[in-house]
Amino acid sequence: MAIKTYKPYTPSRRFMSNLSSSDITAKASVRKLLVKLPVTSGRNNNGRITSRHKEGGAKKLYRVIDFKRNKYSIEGRVQAIEYDPYRNCRIALVSYKDGEKRYILQPNGLGVGDIVLAAEEGLDIRVGYAMKLRAIPIGTIVHNVELYPGAGGQIARSAGASMQIMGREGKYTILRMPSGEMRYILSECMATIGVVGNADFANISIGKAGRNRYLGVRPQTRGSAMNPVDHPHGGGEGKTGSSGHPVSPWGMPTKGYKTRRKKASDKLIISRRKK
Repeated sequence: MAIKTYKPYTPSRRFMSNLSSSDITAKASVRKLLVKLPVTSGRNNNGRITSRHKEGGAKKLYRVIDFKRNKYSIEGRVQAIEYDPYRNCRIALVSYKDGEKRYILQPNGLGVGDIVLAAEEGLDIRVGYAMKLRAIPIGTIVHNVELYPGAGGQIARSAGASMQIMGREGKYTILRMPSGEMRYILSECMATIGVVGNADFANISIGKAGRNRYLGVRPQTRGSAMNPVDHPHGGGEGKTGSSGHPVSPWGMPTKGYKTRRKKASDKLIISRRKK
């Protein structure tokens, strides 16, 4: 997909870039698949900020995505490719033979008019087809992979993401995660063939602070610019370096400090992600 640049008629436009929307075939979404999500702006039920640097952002409606791909053995045809304001990849509107319509993540190479199918096993290895990991050959590239059978895809859902099936051992399938981590996942979990599309999203330059505000991101103030009462890095005359290791506002060491606790799922991780 082409990266679109702009004439620098303002300073912020000089380095701004965006994705071409030439691949989008439908501007209007299916109304019954749209949901208005509440906007919390990082505040809890008491109105206190519990997640910093968040705001409402631009108004948008959530598209209900079929992450489970549990419409087995019913052929669907891609009717349109659409923009989704809640994710960085495109979504495909699939119309099934029984009349139902669902949104799925658009894998790279899936276009309008293509057939998609889901089954527990026994399908061809084609982009957009979904089946259980036990039925997919070793070496296949997949995305939208479940962690627990029937829970819906949770891994490799963002633009350009994919996983590779590396082998099998007992009731588990060995997969290489997008991070490079190798782990076991139950072979009864569903996965979709292919790589998530819109990989050029990683090459976009935001260009100006205002675009982050549209996305619901508020500015972040450096700790060294605060007073001592507000941050451990605050205070001092002029610009001063942090005394000791850099820490968060609550004193937790940052920049490389390991915060992950031991989890029951650690035994399913074969090797950690690459440093």
